[in-house]
Amino acid sequence: MQEDRLHYEDFTQGRSFALGPRLVTSEEIIEFATEFDPQPMHLSEEAGKASILGGLSASGWHTSSLFMRLMIDAYVLKAASEGAPGIEFMQWRKPVLAGDTLSGKSVVEEVRVMRSRPHLGIVTFGHELLNQRGETVMKARNAVMVRRRETSQVPA
Repeated sequence: MQEDRLHYEDFTQGRSFALGPRLVTSEEIIEFATEFDPQPMHLSEEAGKASILGGLSASGWHTSSLFMRLMIDAYVLKAASEGAPGIEFMQWRKPVLAGDTLSGKSVVEEVRVMRSRPHLGIVTFGHELLNQRGETVMKARNAVMVRRRETSQVPA
């Protein structure tokens, strides 16, 4: 039901959403790479070990896809989201290796009502994904368009 969804007013500056945990397997790394990024370090342990990455590693695009799934599970499907106008930046800081467990957080950094569409607000998030050793593997920042509550539903 729409009234149960998170609306713009629920995304207050500083609010944090936990992401994960999510185990990354060698099988899924190879499956993703075979389809979308068939570079050797994403297709075999041997090639990964021979590279600067140190082992079978997920493509950065695979890491981004896993991150999207973690956001979906944490809050996107619970929100009155209208999509995103893009991504400000995404950095792949360390390789995600087979057997790594990813977790992290999305933090609301900025909020504003859209002038051109006042029934929508823009919520800007900062994101960080870590591996099980606490190392940052990915950072990102993006804005999302979220519906505002009807005037009668807005808390006083």
